[in-house]
Amino acid sequence: MIPADSVPEFSRPIRIDQLPSKLSRHRLEADPAELAALAIRFGLEALESLTAEIEINPPTRRGLVRLQGRIHARVVQTCVVTLVPLAAVVEAPFSLTFGPAPEDEDEEIDLIWDGEDPPDPIEDGRIDLGEVVAEHLALSLDPFPRAPGATFEPPPVADEPPAPKASPFSALAALRQKKG
Repeated sequence: MIPADSVPEFSRPIRIDQLPSKLSRHRLEADPAELAALAIRFGLEALESLTAEIEINPPTRRGLVRLQGRIHARVVQTCVVTLVPLAAVVEAPFSLTFGPAPEDEDEEIDLIWDGEDPPDPIEDGRIDLGEVVAEHLALSLDPFPRAPGATFEPPPVADEPPAPKASPFSALAALRQKKG
């Protein structure tokens, strides 16, 4: 998550009070500068493209906003075994519910929410669709990408434990025994 005092690399805020009273659809696409900044943020060799299709339901009487969407991205990660660049396509659906932020910061979040996670807070009357997409991209990346055929060979294990290293004080102890 981006710290509250900084601007996300891929920001597309929408105001809740300006949402239509029916389902709305949004298409997002990152520009080259946003792609480069997100690649740095997520430790990618490159982020070649990032698009998302999002549907937003109108707010409920309780102020809940449900959105669902699908991201499509072309990424270049680094193989964890060979360290070679590895191209991949990320296709991932996502679904999220937003709700009014608690009035009291110390208010506890009710962890039982119809079997789902509690809603994310709507901050300043806005939802940043770009940051939602960026976070779901991060969650969808392969955490340990491997090139085809790449295997990890652990170092051989010795049958005998290694000999303990001599303490630097053992030489002093030997000198003391010679004198005594």
